[in-house]
Amino acid sequence: VQLQASGGGLVQAGDSLKLSCAASGRTSSTYKMAWFRQAPGKEREFVAAINRIFSNTLYADSVKGRFTISRDNAQNTVYLQMNSLEPEDTAVYYCAADSNIRLSTLVAEYDYWGQGTQVTVSS
Repeated sequence: VQLQASGGGLVQAGDSLKLSCAASGRTSSTYKMAWFRQAPGKEREFVAAINRIFSNTLYADSVKGRFTISRDNAQNTVYLQMNSLEPEDTAVYYCAADSNIRLSTLVAEYDYWGQGTQVTVSS
């Protein structure tokens, strides 16, 4: 499975941004897909996840009410709509996927990773 993330950029606080992650290859293995982020000097942290069949979602407390994860199974693409962005959201955002349908916040429970896209929010 290959994951290609896109949509990052430089925005101001309060702005919105939408990230995309397109899966290719053995997409039948992408039962759950997620977004993580990693700021300089910090560990990679969970942002949001969604499963393929029931579209159940899971969010980190820090983004609830501001970010929305969605997916288009026909396009094998997952999206992250980010609203009311804050400087604390600045990070490299990574998409991830795994064949286990159970949603998880743990890095270790995702087998496939994209290359990351930079999101910078200025104050």
